[in-house]
Amino acid sequence: MAKSTSSSERRVLVDKYLTELSLLAKQLCPGARVEATLEGFEDEDGHVRIYPPASAGEKEIEEIEGKIADRCVDILVREGVFICSAVYD
Repeated sequence: MAKSTSSSERRVLVDKYLTELSLLAKQLCPGARVEATLEGFEDEDGHVRIYPPASAGEKEIEEIEGKIADRCVDILVREGVFICSAVYD
């Protein structure tokens, strides 16, 4: 049974994971612009949008997408926090 959390505890948890994902994106692509928002649609808790520099290659973009998506799934499964991510070119 999942532990229930207050809305303020949930907000802290979502903020923590938005920050973690933003830092991971910057680690994977230091030149990227990263936006993390609490904006949510339906069941989503937040979004991370990654804008790599024009010089980023397709392989680099695929690596960023894969690693960020994998971490988002881990967070959802372990904590029940649904954060969507996307890499825009």
